[in-house]
Amino acid sequence: MGPLWLGLLIITALFGPTAPQDLGSSVFVFPRESQSAHVQVTAKLEKPLNNFTVCLKSYTDLSRPYSLFSYATKKQSNEILLFKPKPGQYDFNVGNQFLSFRVPENLGEVEHVCISWESSTGIVSFWLNGKPWPRKGLQKGYTVGVPASIVLGQDQDSFGGGFDAKQSLVGEISSVYMWDVGISTAEVVSALYDTPGQTPLFGWNNFPYKIVGEVYLKP
Repeated sequence: MGPLWLGLLIITALFGPTAPQDLGSSVFVFPRESQSAHVQVTAKLEKPLNNFTVCLKSYTDLSRPYSLFSYATKKQSNEILLFKPKPGQYDFNVGNQFLSFRVPENLGEVEHVCISWESSTGIVSFWLNGKPWPRKGLQKGYTVGVPASIVLGQDQDSFGGGFDAKQSLVGEISSVYMWDVGISTAEVVSALYDTPGQTPLFGWNNFPYKIVGEVYLKP
């Protein structure tokens, strides 16, 4: 354990979550495979979700499975999960049911992904780098529960834990946003450039987080 990581752990233990801040052009760097390192989103969501949208950028050369965004409740660990099982595919879970989107295999390139779901129809909308994919359906009539544990870079198999190193991200995440509504393609493009017109539940311009383990916020 290096002094920088030790210092980071001490700061986290002493002060806990940071105050929400504008992360600008910064990124979270996950430097190595880990069973513990992650970023906890500390926003307190108080109302169950019948609609939501999640957007983020990722940058990695991994070819094995890894998790990007994991939203767990005490009743359901895969309440919302954005997961990449292999290059060229994104899996999306709502209430432990999933569907897949096939995408070009772009190893080593930044990918911006947005995914939106609405309970009334079950329709899932997916965008890669601002381009919409054909819509699909999942979990019509479902309600996403609260309170939630929201984690970047690991797949929760239990509330706030149950991580598997072989599903951890090695790479970078940035420009993370979540809304409790669906958004348009124009709004997706705005999120791509960190200029959202619609106020999110949390977003990169006012991001509430806590780093756990060896993750670094870097320019």
